[in-house]
Amino acid sequence: MMHTREILRTRQDVRRRLREIFDAHGFLEVDTPVLSREVLPEAQIDPLSLRPVDGHDRFLQASPEAHMKRLLASGSGAIYQFAHAFRDGERGPRHDIEFLLLEWYAPGTCLDDTACFLEVLTTAVLGTVGLERQTCHEAFARHADVDLSTARARDLEEAAVRCEVSFPESWLQETDDDRFDRFFELLLSEVVSPHLGHAAPVMLEAWPRSQGAFARIDPKNPAVARRFELFFRGVELANGWEEETSAEELLTRLHHANAVRSADGRATLPIPKRAVAAHGTAMPEGVGVALGFDRLVMLAAAKASIDDVRCFTSDDA
Repeated sequence: MMHTREILRTRQDVRRRLREIFDAHGFLEVDTPVLSREVLPEAQIDPLSLRPVDGHDRFLQASPEAHMKRLLASGSGAIYQFAHAFRDGERGPRHDIEFLLLEWYAPGTCLDDTACFLEVLTTAVLGTVGLERQTCHEAFARHADVDLSTARARDLEEAAVRCEVSFPESWLQETDDDRFDRFFELLLSEVVSPHLGHAAPVMLEAWPRSQGAFARIDPKNPAVARRFELFFRGVELANGWEEETSAEELLTRLHHANAVRSADGRATLPIPKRAVAAHGTAMPEGVGVALGFDRLVMLAAAKASIDDVRCFTSDDA
């Protein structure tokens, strides 16, 4: 068990190494509001909200993404931030309601550039050598015996049964598209990701279009999105993509996220007008990444839970 001073020193050391890397690559460190009238609706993330005395609903940010993109659209250039983030209902060895994100945006870059940068970062903090790049197609074929290029919802469902992964019976009543996404996420979490990143960190790329979040669609293959996740020792460390800059496309995806929330019986969220307005000609193309700082420290310290490398949790704060 780590003592308070040791925890603080470990976190400081990791943060120092990261700052040195970002500063050396020309990034500016920024701060953005934690509390905002706007939030980016996402299908699987529930923000925390409150109503101050002025009567306007506000949200504790699940990510600094919306504000950082507004900075990008106003000419900030490459930026990064250590941001406190909040997500309702998330508690476990690798999750908490409040946690620390390292988020960055690099205009004018692509996933190849990001792979090189991630290799530098993981080498400096985790002492790893190299970075392996895999597509979702390769990983699912290897670990779940699924061909994503032809798979339908039924194929993923059968793979879950074959791998003895349990799931709610209610999923079987959903549309094929919704079932595909449900079982893709289930297989990724329970079957595929535990195998990733044991020899070297793995950058998992080329996600199904429906799993694209806010990533741009690959112009060479419209079936996949230019999204990635970074894994080390079976732990998801980071999530990012080549950014979709179109305001119209962003609106379409936000409305879809709300439709999924509604179908799940969860409240829809207001469309973030300021964030949407920042997209378009003013928004530079590039890559955005969110990395779980607490998870990174956990892995650097060879611990099993983020609680082992924090002085406070949502249970005792």
